[in-house]
Amino acid sequence: MSLFVDTSVWSLALRRDSSGDGPEIGRLREALASQEVVFTTGLVLQELLQGFGGPKARDSIVERFAALPMIVPGRDEHIAAVDIRNTCRRQGVQLGTIDALFAGLCLRHDLEMLTTDEDFHHAARHTPLRVWRPLS
Repeated sequence: MSLFVDTSVWSLALRRDSSGDGPEIGRLREALASQEVVFTTGLVLQELLQGFGGPKARDSIVERFAALPMIVPGRDEHIAAVDIRNTCRRQGVQLGTIDALFAGLCLRHDLEMLTTDEDFHHAARHTPLRVWRPLS
C-alpha cells in the first residue's frame, strides 16, 4: 500500500515541540522505515514551508522532501477534485479546494490518505477515498 501524507501529519512529525507519538506519526515512521512508498505533492511542501519559519527549517524540509516521489496534478486531477468537492457538498460535507485536490490525487493514483484532518474522513464516507485509521 502506498501512502499520501497530508500536511497535517507532516506538520506534527516535523515539529520540535511535539512529542510526535500520535498514531498517524507512528504510521508515517513505520512507512518510512519499511521503505514503503510515501508520496507528496507541491502544495503539501508549500503549506509546510509557509508554516515553518527561518532558512534552517526551510532547508531541512526541502532536503527531506527531495527523497519523496512528487505527484504533479494535471487537468484530470483538477477536474476530479471538483467532482469530489461537489459530491461532498451535496452530502453536506464542506471540503476545501486543496483538500479536494489531495483526495483526487489519492483516488487517481490509488493511494491511501494519512491525515489527522477529519474533513477527509467525512469525505471518505461519500467517495471511494481510503483514509488510514489506527486499528482499535
